[in-house]
Amino acid sequence: MMRVDTDKYPEGAEAVDPKRVKHLKLLSKLAMLTCISMYVSYIPQIMSNFNGEPVSVIQPLVATINACLWTSYGWLKTYKDWPIIISNVPGVIFGLVTVITVYIH
Repeated sequence: MMRVDTDKYPEGAEAVDPKRVKHLKLLSKLAMLTCISMYVSYIPQIMSNFNGEPVSVIQPLVATINACLWTSYGWLKTYKDWPIIISNVPGVIFGLVTVITVYIH
């Protein structure tokens, strides 16, 4: 049985085009920024909760679960997928705070 060394990038004909790598890195940064922005947008909902106008708990609860799953996925991969981890940790935090503040108003 041939052992595959997973610590090295493919070389020669198997190598990934550097342009593609550059585009994927740019795409991951853009996706990370938009994902973080999506979760930071919970701040107005949190403020509404504190002002006695609670929002529905369903969407932030599902977003929290989703962010937990994606963070776990990024953490448990063979190589940690930092863009996935970094972009979803705010979802865990802001989603959880939103859910908690629905009940503390």
